[in-house]
Amino acid sequence: MKTLLTTAVGFGLTAGIAAADGHAKELTIAIVNNGHMINMQKVAEAYTEETGVALNWVSLEEGVLREQVTSDTATGGGQYDIINIGMQEAPIWGAAGWIEPLEFGADYDVDDMLPAMRNGLSADGTLYAAPFYGESSMVMYRKDLTDKAGVTIADNDSWDNIKAAAAAMHDPDHGVYGACLRGKPGWGDNMAFITTVVNSFGGAWFDADFKPTLDSDEWKAAINFYVDLLGNYGPPGSEGNSFNEILALYNEGKCGMWIDATIAASFLEVDGVAYAQSPNAGNPVGANWLWAWAMAVPAGTENAEEAKAFIEWATSKEYIKAVGNHPDFGWGSVPTGTRASTYEIPEFQAVAGFAAAEKAAIDSAAPEATDIKPYVGVQFAAIPEFPEVGSAVAQEMAAALSGAKSVDDALAAAQAAAAAIMTEAGY
Repeated sequence: MKTLLTTAVGFGLTAGIAAADGHAKELTIAIVNNGHMINMQKVAEAYTEETGVALNWVSLEEGVLREQVTSDTATGGGQYDIINIGMQEAPIWGAAGWIEPLEFGADYDVDDMLPAMRNGLSADGTLYAAPFYGESSMVMYRKDLTDKAGVTIADNDSWDNIKAAAAAMHDPDHGVYGACLRGKPGWGDNMAFITTVVNSFGGAWFDADFKPTLDSDEWKAAINFYVDLLGNYGPPGSEGNSFNEILALYNEGKCGMWIDATIAASFLEVDGVAYAQSPNAGNPVGANWLWAWAMAVPAGTENAEEAKAFIEWATSKEYIKAVGNHPDFGWGSVPTGTRASTYEIPEFQAVAGFAAAEKAAIDSAAPEATDIKPYVGVQFAAIPEFPEVGSAVAQEMAAALSGAKSVDDALAAAQAAAAAIMTEAGY
Protein backbone atom coordinates (compact mmCIF):
# COMPACT_ATOMS: atom_id res chain seq x y z
CA MET A 1 0.00 0.00 0.00
CA LYS A 2 2.88 2.35 0.67
CA THR A 3 4.04 1.90 -2.92
CA LEU A 4 0.60 2.83 -4.20
CA LEU A 5 0.48 5.87 -1.97
CA THR A 6 3.86 7.05 -3.15
CA THR A 7 2.95 6.55 -6.79
CA ALA A 8 -0.49 8.07 -6.47
CA VAL A 9 0.46 11.15 -4.56
CA GLY A 10 4.13 11.82 -5.11
CA PHE A 11 5.99 13.13 -2.09
CA GLY A 12 7.05 16.21 -4.04
CA LEU A 13 3.43 17.32 -4.27
CA THR A 14 2.36 16.75 -0.69
CA ALA A 15 4.60 19.06 1.25
CA GLY A 16 2.72 21.87 2.87
CA ILE A 17 -0.73 20.59 1.94
CA ALA A 18 -2.01 20.37 5.49
CA ALA A 19 -3.11 23.58 7.10
CA ALA A 20 -0.57 25.67 8.93
CA ASP A 21 -2.22 24.87 12.25
CA GLY A 22 -1.62 21.16 11.62
CA HIS A 23 -5.29 20.25 11.27
CA ALA A 24 -6.42 18.50 8.13
CA LYS A 25 -8.69 20.38 5.77
CA GLU A 26 -11.80 19.19 3.98
CA LEU A 27 -12.25 20.09 0.33
CA THR A 28 -15.63 20.07 -1.39
CA ILE A 29 -15.26 19.20 -5.07
CA ALA A 30 -17.99 19.59 -7.70
CA ILE A 31 -17.46 17.13 -10.55
CA VAL A 32 -19.32 16.03 -13.66
CA ASN A 33 -20.70 12.49 -13.36
CA ASN A 34 -18.69 10.76 -16.06
CA GLY A 35 -16.30 7.83 -15.88
CA HIS A 36 -12.94 9.50 -15.39
CA MET A 37 -14.23 11.83 -12.70
CA ILE A 38 -15.96 8.96 -10.89
CA ASN A 39 -12.74 6.92 -11.02
CA MET A 40 -10.86 9.82 -9.44
CA GLN A 41 -12.85 9.45 -6.25
CA LYS A 42 -11.38 5.99 -5.69
CA VAL A 43 -7.85 6.84 -6.78
CA ALA A 44 -7.90 9.91 -4.51
CA GLU A 45 -8.40 7.77 -1.41
CA ALA A 46 -4.61 7.49 -1.42
CA TYR A 47 -4.33 11.27 -1.43
CA THR A 48 -6.42 11.54 1.73
CA GLU A 49 -4.40 8.82 3.45
CA GLU A 50 -1.14 10.56 2.60
CA THR A 51 -2.15 14.14 3.37
CA GLY A 52 -5.05 13.97 5.81
CA VAL A 53 -7.10 16.21 3.49
CA ALA A 54 -10.67 14.91 3.41
CA LEU A 55 -12.49 15.09 0.07
CA ASN A 56 -16.20 15.72 -0.16
CA TRP A 57 -17.41 14.86 -3.68
CA VAL A 58 -20.49 16.39 -5.27
CA SER A 59 -21.13 14.49 -8.51
CA LEU A 60 -23.67 16.13 -10.82
CA GLU A 61 -25.15 15.61 -14.27
CA GLU A 62 -23.49 17.93 -16.78
CA GLY A 63 -26.28 20.48 -17.15
CA VAL A 64 -26.96 20.64 -13.42
CA LEU A 65 -23.24 21.00 -12.68
CA ARG A 66 -22.95 23.98 -14.99
CA GLU A 67 -25.94 25.73 -13.44
CA GLN A 68 -24.87 25.21 -9.84
CA VAL A 69 -21.19 25.96 -10.37
CA THR A 70 -21.92 29.10 -12.40
CA SER A 71 -24.34 30.45 -9.81
CA ASP A 72 -22.08 29.75 -6.84
CA THR A 73 -18.90 31.01 -8.49
CA ALA A 74 -20.43 34.18 -9.90
CA THR A 75 -21.77 35.19 -6.50
CA GLY A 76 -18.68 34.14 -4.52
CA GLY A 77 -20.86 31.71 -2.60
CA GLY A 78 -17.98 29.54 -1.45
CA GLN A 79 -19.96 26.30 -1.62
CA TYR A 80 -17.16 24.54 -3.51
CA ASP A 81 -13.39 24.53 -3.11
CA ILE A 82 -12.75 22.94 -6.49
CA ILE A 83 -15.00 22.95 -9.54
CA ASN A 84 -15.15 21.21 -12.88
CA ILE A 85 -15.33 23.73 -15.71
CA GLY A 86 -14.23 23.76 -19.33
CA MET A 87 -12.78 25.87 -22.09
CA GLN A 88 -15.87 28.01 -22.47
CA GLU A 89 -15.74 29.24 -18.89
CA ALA A 90 -12.08 29.18 -17.84
CA PRO A 91 -10.70 32.17 -19.80
CA ILE A 92 -13.78 34.29 -19.18
CA TRP A 93 -14.04 33.51 -15.48
CA GLY A 94 -10.30 33.90 -15.02
CA ALA A 95 -10.28 37.35 -16.62
CA ALA A 96 -13.27 38.31 -14.46
CA GLY A 97 -11.51 37.26 -11.26
CA TRP A 98 -14.03 34.51 -10.47
CA ILE A 99 -11.37 31.79 -10.28
CA GLU A 100 -7.80 31.72 -9.01
CA PRO A 101 -4.73 31.64 -11.28
CA LEU A 102 -2.83 28.36 -11.10
CA GLU A 103 0.94 28.11 -10.71
CA PHE A 104 2.58 24.75 -10.03
CA GLY A 105 6.07 23.53 -9.17
CA ALA A 106 8.71 22.52 -11.70
CA ASP A 107 7.96 18.81 -11.24
CA TYR A 108 4.47 19.39 -12.59
CA ASP A 109 6.01 20.08 -16.03
CA VAL A 110 3.44 22.47 -17.43
CA ASP A 111 5.26 22.36 -20.78
CA ASP A 112 4.18 18.71 -21.12
CA MET A 113 0.57 19.90 -21.36
CA LEU A 114 -0.79 19.76 -24.90
CA PRO A 115 -0.74 23.34 -26.26
CA ALA A 116 -4.40 23.22 -27.30
CA MET A 117 -5.41 22.42 -23.72
CA ARG A 118 -3.12 24.94 -22.06
CA ASN A 119 -4.16 27.75 -24.40
CA GLY A 120 -7.85 26.97 -24.11
CA LEU A 121 -7.77 27.17 -20.30
CA SER A 122 -5.71 30.35 -20.08
CA ALA A 123 -6.35 34.08 -20.35
CA ASP A 124 -3.53 36.47 -21.29
CA GLY A 125 -1.02 33.66 -20.76
CA THR A 126 -2.20 32.76 -17.25
CA LEU A 127 -3.54 29.26 -16.58
CA TYR A 128 -6.85 29.36 -14.71
CA ALA A 129 -7.92 25.72 -14.88
CA ALA A 130 -5.88 22.53 -15.17
CA PRO A 131 -7.15 19.86 -17.57
CA PHE A 132 -8.15 16.58 -15.98
CA TYR A 133 -8.83 15.15 -19.40
CA GLY A 134 -9.09 16.65 -22.86
CA GLU A 135 -10.98 15.71 -25.96
CA SER A 136 -11.92 16.42 -29.52
CA SER A 137 -14.64 14.58 -31.45
CA MET A 138 -14.41 11.63 -33.82
CA VAL A 139 -16.41 8.78 -35.33
CA MET A 140 -16.53 5.54 -33.33
CA TYR A 141 -18.10 2.75 -35.35
CA ARG A 142 -18.66 -0.99 -35.35
CA LYS A 143 -16.36 -2.29 -38.07
CA ASP A 144 -18.01 -5.70 -37.89
CA LEU A 145 -21.29 -4.05 -38.89
CA THR A 146 -19.80 -1.89 -41.65
CA ASP A 147 -18.02 -4.94 -43.06
CA LYS A 148 -21.21 -6.96 -42.95
CA ALA A 149 -23.10 -4.16 -44.69
CA GLY A 150 -20.37 -3.66 -47.29
CA VAL A 151 -19.75 0.00 -46.44
CA THR A 152 -16.73 1.96 -45.24
CA ILE A 153 -16.20 5.06 -43.13
CA ALA A 154 -13.19 7.23 -43.92
CA ASP A 155 -11.40 10.03 -42.10
CA ASN A 156 -13.19 13.35 -42.68
CA ASP A 157 -15.86 11.51 -44.63
CA SER A 158 -18.73 13.30 -46.32
CA TRP A 159 -22.00 13.51 -44.44
CA ASP A 160 -23.71 11.75 -47.36
CA ASN A 161 -21.41 8.75 -46.88
CA ILE A 162 -22.04 8.85 -43.14
CA LYS A 163 -25.79 8.74 -43.77
CA ALA A 164 -25.35 5.86 -46.22
CA ALA A 165 -23.32 3.90 -43.67
CA ALA A 166 -25.91 4.55 -40.97
CA ALA A 167 -28.69 3.37 -43.28
CA ALA A 168 -26.76 0.21 -44.16
CA MET A 169 -26.17 -0.72 -40.49
CA HIS A 170 -29.63 0.26 -39.27
CA ASP A 171 -31.46 -2.86 -38.11
CA PRO A 172 -34.00 -1.82 -35.46
CA ASP A 173 -35.76 -5.20 -35.58
CA HIS A 174 -32.59 -6.63 -34.05
CA GLY A 175 -31.95 -3.69 -31.73
CA VAL A 176 -29.24 -1.97 -33.78
CA TYR A 177 -29.51 1.68 -34.77
CA GLY A 178 -27.35 3.14 -37.51
CA ALA A 179 -26.31 6.31 -35.70
CA CYS A 180 -26.47 7.30 -32.03
CA LEU A 181 -26.05 11.06 -31.63
CA ARG A 182 -26.72 13.65 -28.95
CA GLY A 183 -30.23 15.07 -28.77
CA LYS A 184 -30.69 16.05 -25.13
CA PRO A 185 -31.07 19.83 -24.84
CA GLY A 186 -28.15 21.78 -23.41
CA TRP A 187 -25.41 24.02 -24.76
CA GLY A 188 -22.89 21.32 -23.87
CA ASP A 189 -25.21 18.45 -24.77
CA ASN A 190 -27.04 18.44 -28.12
CA MET A 191 -25.54 21.76 -29.19
CA ALA A 192 -21.97 20.47 -28.84
CA PHE A 193 -22.60 17.98 -31.62
CA ILE A 194 -25.04 20.11 -33.61
CA THR A 195 -22.62 23.04 -33.70
CA THR A 196 -19.92 20.86 -35.25
CA VAL A 197 -22.40 19.81 -37.94
CA VAL A 198 -23.27 23.46 -38.59
CA ASN A 199 -19.57 24.34 -38.69
CA SER A 200 -18.92 21.62 -41.23
CA PHE A 201 -21.69 23.02 -43.42
CA GLY A 202 -19.99 26.43 -43.29
CA GLY A 203 -22.28 27.99 -40.68
CA ALA A 204 -21.58 29.84 -37.43
CA TRP A 205 -23.41 31.11 -34.37
CA PHE A 206 -22.76 34.79 -35.10
CA ASP A 207 -21.63 37.10 -37.86
CA ALA A 208 -18.76 39.56 -37.59
CA ASP A 209 -20.97 41.95 -35.58
CA PHE A 210 -22.02 39.11 -33.25
CA LYS A 211 -25.55 39.05 -34.58
CA PRO A 212 -27.03 35.52 -34.49
CA THR A 213 -27.17 33.72 -37.83
CA LEU A 214 -29.45 30.79 -37.03
CA ASP A 215 -31.74 31.73 -39.91
CA SER A 216 -28.94 31.21 -42.46
CA ASP A 217 -29.01 28.66 -45.27
CA GLU A 218 -26.10 26.81 -43.64
CA TRP A 219 -28.00 26.31 -40.38
CA LYS A 220 -31.12 25.18 -42.25
CA ALA A 221 -29.15 22.65 -44.29
CA ALA A 222 -27.29 21.33 -41.23
CA ILE A 223 -30.34 20.98 -38.99
CA ASN A 224 -32.42 19.34 -41.71
CA PHE A 225 -29.61 16.86 -42.23
CA TYR A 226 -29.25 16.20 -38.49
CA VAL A 227 -32.98 15.68 -37.94
CA ASP A 228 -33.24 13.42 -40.98
CA LEU A 229 -30.19 11.33 -40.03
CA LEU A 230 -31.16 10.80 -36.42
CA GLY A 231 -34.88 10.59 -37.09
CA ASN A 232 -34.46 7.80 -39.64
CA TYR A 233 -31.46 5.90 -38.32
CA GLY A 234 -31.22 6.77 -34.62
CA PRO A 235 -32.74 5.12 -31.54
CA PRO A 236 -36.21 6.14 -30.35
CA GLY A 237 -36.23 9.02 -27.89
CA SER A 238 -32.97 10.51 -29.13
CA GLU A 239 -34.06 13.92 -27.86
CA GLY A 240 -33.31 12.55 -24.38
CA ASN A 241 -29.84 11.17 -25.12
CA SER A 242 -26.48 12.76 -24.38
CA PHE A 243 -23.04 11.32 -23.62
CA ASN A 244 -23.87 8.95 -20.75
CA GLU A 245 -27.08 7.65 -22.33
CA ILE A 246 -25.39 6.92 -25.65
CA LEU A 247 -22.39 5.31 -23.98
CA ALA A 248 -24.77 2.85 -22.34
CA LEU A 249 -26.52 2.15 -25.66
CA TYR A 250 -23.20 1.62 -27.44
CA ASN A 251 -21.95 -0.81 -24.83
CA GLU A 252 -25.21 -2.73 -25.15
CA GLY A 253 -24.41 -3.25 -28.83
CA LYS A 254 -27.22 -1.00 -30.04
CA CYS A 255 -25.26 1.60 -32.03
CA GLY A 256 -23.64 1.23 -35.42
CA MET A 257 -21.77 4.50 -35.06
CA TRP A 258 -21.38 7.31 -32.58
CA ILE A 259 -19.86 10.72 -33.35
CA ASP A 260 -18.88 12.27 -30.06
CA ALA A 261 -16.07 13.05 -27.65
CA THR A 262 -12.84 11.15 -28.20
CA ILE A 263 -12.73 10.39 -24.48
CA ALA A 264 -15.63 7.98 -24.97
CA ALA A 265 -13.22 5.50 -26.51
CA SER A 266 -11.77 4.86 -23.05
CA PHE A 267 -15.11 3.43 -21.93
CA LEU A 268 -16.24 1.40 -24.94
CA GLU A 269 -16.64 -2.28 -24.11
CA VAL A 270 -17.91 -3.60 -27.45
CA ASP A 271 -15.45 -5.54 -29.59
CA GLY A 272 -14.45 -4.41 -33.06
CA VAL A 273 -14.67 -0.65 -32.61
CA ALA A 274 -12.87 1.41 -35.25
CA TYR A 275 -12.22 5.13 -35.40
CA ALA A 276 -12.27 7.88 -38.02
CA GLN A 277 -11.79 11.63 -37.99
CA SER A 278 -14.98 13.69 -37.88
CA PRO A 279 -17.11 14.13 -41.02
CA ASN A 280 -17.00 17.36 -42.95
CA ALA A 281 -19.20 19.00 -45.55
CA GLY A 282 -16.43 21.20 -46.88
CA ASN A 283 -15.24 23.54 -44.12
CA PRO A 284 -11.51 24.00 -44.91
CA VAL A 285 -10.47 23.83 -41.24
CA GLY A 286 -12.75 20.94 -40.30
CA ALA A 287 -15.33 20.85 -37.56
CA ASN A 288 -14.18 18.53 -34.76
CA TRP A 289 -14.60 20.10 -31.37
CA LEU A 290 -12.06 20.88 -28.65
CA TRP A 291 -12.82 20.59 -24.96
CA ALA A 292 -11.30 19.83 -21.60
CA TRP A 293 -13.00 19.03 -18.35
CA ALA A 294 -10.71 20.92 -16.06
CA MET A 295 -10.34 21.73 -12.37
CA ALA A 296 -10.41 25.28 -11.06
CA VAL A 297 -10.44 27.07 -7.69
CA PRO A 298 -13.29 29.54 -7.12
CA ALA A 299 -12.22 32.89 -5.71
CA GLY A 300 -14.76 32.45 -2.90
CA THR A 301 -13.12 29.45 -1.24
CA GLU A 302 -11.29 29.75 2.06
CA ASN A 303 -9.16 26.72 1.18
CA ALA A 304 -7.45 27.98 -1.95
CA GLU A 305 -3.95 26.66 -1.22
CA GLU A 306 -5.15 23.17 -0.31
CA ALA A 307 -7.40 23.18 -3.38
CA LYS A 308 -4.52 24.14 -5.68
CA ALA A 309 -2.34 21.42 -4.17
CA PHE A 310 -5.00 18.81 -4.88
CA ILE A 311 -5.40 20.00 -8.47
CA GLU A 312 -1.62 19.86 -8.92
CA TRP A 313 -1.71 16.20 -7.90
CA ALA A 314 -4.90 15.25 -9.78
CA THR A 315 -3.68 16.63 -13.12
CA SER A 316 -0.07 15.46 -12.84
CA LYS A 317 1.96 12.75 -14.54
CA GLU A 318 1.94 10.93 -11.19
CA TYR A 319 -1.85 10.76 -11.20
CA ILE A 320 -1.90 9.19 -14.67
CA LYS A 321 0.55 6.56 -13.46
CA ALA A 322 -1.59 5.97 -10.38
CA VAL A 323 -4.63 5.17 -12.52
CA GLY A 324 -2.58 2.98 -14.84
CA ASN A 325 -1.21 0.99 -11.92
CA HIS A 326 -4.45 0.89 -9.93
CA PRO A 327 -5.86 -2.64 -9.52
CA ASP A 328 -9.40 -1.44 -10.30
CA PHE A 329 -8.57 0.49 -13.47
CA GLY A 330 -5.40 0.04 -15.55
CA TRP A 331 -3.76 1.76 -18.49
CA GLY A 332 -6.83 1.66 -20.68
CA SER A 333 -8.64 3.86 -18.16
CA VAL A 334 -6.15 6.69 -17.72
CA PRO A 335 -7.44 10.22 -18.44
CA THR A 336 -6.11 11.28 -21.81
CA GLY A 337 -5.90 14.33 -24.03
CA THR A 338 -3.93 16.50 -21.61
CA ARG A 339 -0.24 15.56 -21.71
CA ALA A 340 2.08 14.61 -24.54
CA SER A 341 3.89 12.18 -22.27
CA THR A 342 0.78 10.03 -21.81
CA TYR A 343 0.91 8.99 -25.46
CA GLU A 344 4.52 7.85 -25.04
CA ILE A 345 3.85 5.39 -22.19
CA PRO A 346 4.35 1.85 -23.56
CA GLU A 347 1.71 0.32 -21.28
CA PHE A 348 -0.84 2.86 -22.49
CA GLN A 349 0.08 2.36 -26.14
CA ALA A 350 -0.38 -1.39 -25.75
CA VAL A 351 -4.04 -1.14 -24.71
CA ALA A 352 -5.28 2.14 -26.23
CA GLY A 353 -6.20 1.36 -29.82
CA PHE A 354 -7.88 4.75 -30.01
CA ALA A 355 -4.82 6.78 -29.01
CA ALA A 356 -3.60 7.79 -32.46
CA ALA A 357 -7.08 8.82 -33.65
CA GLU A 358 -7.72 10.77 -30.45
CA LYS A 359 -4.41 12.64 -30.63
CA ALA A 360 -4.92 13.44 -34.33
CA ALA A 361 -8.37 14.86 -33.59
CA ILE A 362 -7.10 17.05 -30.76
CA ASP A 363 -4.14 18.28 -32.79
CA SER A 364 -6.34 19.15 -35.78
CA ALA A 365 -9.04 21.03 -33.87
CA ALA A 366 -9.19 24.71 -34.86
CA PRO A 367 -10.80 26.85 -32.13
CA GLU A 368 -9.36 30.14 -33.40
CA ALA A 369 -11.57 32.75 -35.04
CA THR A 370 -11.85 32.38 -38.82
CA ASP A 371 -13.59 34.10 -41.71
CA ILE A 372 -16.51 31.73 -41.16
CA LYS A 373 -16.79 32.18 -37.38
CA PRO A 374 -15.57 35.42 -35.78
CA TYR A 375 -15.13 33.93 -32.31
CA VAL A 376 -12.90 31.50 -30.44
CA GLY A 377 -14.40 28.07 -29.91
CA VAL A 378 -15.55 25.17 -32.06
CA GLN A 379 -18.63 23.66 -30.42
CA PHE A 380 -19.18 26.83 -28.40
CA ALA A 381 -18.47 30.55 -28.62
CA ALA A 382 -16.11 31.95 -26.01
CA ILE A 383 -18.29 34.88 -24.98
CA PRO A 384 -20.11 35.30 -21.65
CA GLU A 385 -23.54 35.26 -23.27
CA PHE A 386 -23.12 31.94 -25.03
CA PRO A 387 -24.42 29.58 -22.31
CA GLU A 388 -27.73 31.44 -22.25
CA VAL A 389 -27.94 31.58 -26.04
CA GLY A 390 -26.89 27.95 -26.43
CA SER A 391 -29.38 26.72 -23.84
CA ALA A 392 -32.26 28.54 -25.50
CA VAL A 393 -31.39 27.22 -28.94
CA ALA A 394 -30.89 23.71 -27.54
CA GLN A 395 -34.54 23.52 -26.53
CA GLU A 396 -35.66 24.45 -30.02
CA MET A 397 -33.38 21.88 -31.66
CA ALA A 398 -34.71 19.16 -29.35
CA ALA A 399 -38.24 20.19 -30.37
CA ALA A 400 -37.30 19.84 -34.03
CA LEU A 401 -35.75 16.43 -33.41
CA SER A 402 -38.80 15.14 -31.53
CA GLY A 403 -41.16 16.42 -34.22
CA ALA A 404 -42.83 18.91 -31.92
CA LYS A 405 -41.79 21.68 -34.33
CA SER A 406 -40.68 21.85 -37.93
CA VAL A 407 -37.02 22.65 -38.55
CA ASP A 408 -37.96 26.04 -40.01
CA ASP A 409 -40.15 26.93 -37.02
CA ALA A 410 -37.53 25.78 -34.53
CA LEU A 411 -34.81 27.80 -36.21
CA ALA A 412 -37.02 30.88 -36.39
CA ALA A 413 -37.74 30.62 -32.67
CA ALA A 414 -34.06 29.99 -31.94
CA GLN A 415 -33.02 33.03 -33.97
CA ALA A 416 -35.51 35.25 -32.14
CA ALA A 417 -34.39 34.01 -28.71
CA ALA A 418 -30.70 34.40 -29.53
CA ALA A 419 -31.21 37.86 -31.01
CA ALA A 420 -33.09 39.02 -27.90
CA ILE A 421 -30.33 37.79 -25.58
CA MET A 422 -27.55 39.37 -27.62
CA THR A 423 -29.43 42.66 -27.99
CA GLU A 424 -30.01 42.87 -24.27
CA ALA A 425 -26.29 42.20 -23.76
CA GLY A 426 -25.46 45.22 -25.91
CA TYR A 427 -24.29 43.62 -29.13
